[in-house]
Amino acid sequence: MITERRDESDGVLSLVLERPDGGALPAWEPGAHVDVVLDEGLVRQYSLCSDPDDDRRWRLGILRVPDGRGGSEWVFDKLHGSDIVEVGEPRNHFGLQPAARYVFVAGGIGITPILPMIAHASRSGAQWTLLYGGRSRSSMAFLDELARYGDRVTVVPQDEAGLLDLASVLDDLEPDTGVYACGPEPLLDAVADRMGDRPAGSLHVERFTPRETTSDSASFSVMFRASGVTATVPPDRSILDVAEEAGVVADWSCREGTCGSCETPLVGGRAEHRDSVLSGEEQAAQDCLMICVSRAERGCPLLELDL
Repeated sequence: MITERRDESDGVLSLVLERPDGGALPAWEPGAHVDVVLDEGLVRQYSLCSDPDDDRRWRLGILRVPDGRGGSEWVFDKLHGSDIVEVGEPRNHFGLQPAARYVFVAGGIGITPILPMIAHASRSGAQWTLLYGGRSRSSMAFLDELARYGDRVTVVPQDEAGLLDLASVLDDLEPDTGVYACGPEPLLDAVADRMGDRPAGSLHVERFTPRETTSDSASFSVMFRASGVTATVPPDRSILDVAEEAGVVADWSCREGTCGSCETPLVGGRAEHRDSVLSGEEQAAQDCLMICVSRAERGCPLLELDL
């Protein structure tokens, strides 16, 4: 149930959710997100940005996207205090790993998963800084909340100060520094370019939109081992599409490779990963894939899945 709805900035609102019976909510850790069922057939993922130690209240931060797919418009126009909403279990592909020091980089609504991360880092005694950018100060959510951290937080409205100075926080990093970035794709690409020579696993990113891919698609076969079904995946269909047509039950939510709902163990063959969830190291391991977007590697005729 929505117990609080608040405007956090121009175009961003927060919703506080509690169980109608006042009971405890499932546990979660910084970086987690949940599926929110907005309407029949309309499911969207939003990062939890409250205190993980508070098992009675979840807070979501939501950006209004006028030219989006309709989810945020529905939230802004239809959801109000005391409304009942269906929410899934927390999932986390952006978990905060233990480190002595952290650098956080957030752009726009990308601040939402970062908020519980910096709170946790502060409580743990780790060194950390946050570089937070947005179009304008009025569009940047949770500034009042961030003010208590003082000069650990650098706020950069683009209309006042230009683009984020990534070199100031990413060059000459100590070896044991974890870098966590969330925001629009150009920002994440710029961070990844700046971090190109850092050890594997140093950079962690969360994407709200799917990566673009220019790869051609070819037909391949897929064996759903647990279901005893083998089928062909044509160029214009996904593994998930084919699974549903064959009566193979699979979890899914976004169908664009950003939420992680359809992650499936890969037990044979090699996948061409097209998701925006798994890290480069996780993709290289070739032990799972997101069946809504990923395919067989070119030249691999068969994928075997534990599904």
